[in-house]
Amino acid sequence: MTNRRRTVALVGVAMVAFAANSLFTRAALRDTAIDAAAFAAIRVASGALVLAVIARAGGRSATAGSWPSAVALFAYAIFFSLAYRGLTAGTGALVLFACVQATMIGWGLAHGE
Repeated sequence: MTNRRRTVALVGVAMVAFAANSLFTRAALRDTAIDAAAFAAIRVASGALVLAVIARAGGRSATAGSWPSAVALFAYAIFFSLAYRGLTAGTGALVLFACVQATMIGWGLAHGE
């Protein structure tokens, strides 16, 4: 597979995963008794555990990273879990993708890109 096709395929997989994550989150918060904060905490903790296992299996240190990044990820998870309770799917997707784009563009501009 050429690099371009591989890139397109991986971007497609990532977009489907993001959409599925949004749908699963909405379903979990709508159809279960779990609150948004507990749900976000379980998501972040289980994600950290899986990443640690993958890093360890790949021979990498599972201790790399930073506390500010961890706090930012947790804040993202909390705020979007809370938002899924009150926003429609279309509005939530618009806000999410606008925030992601603004963050990426802002980061690039702040670092001279």
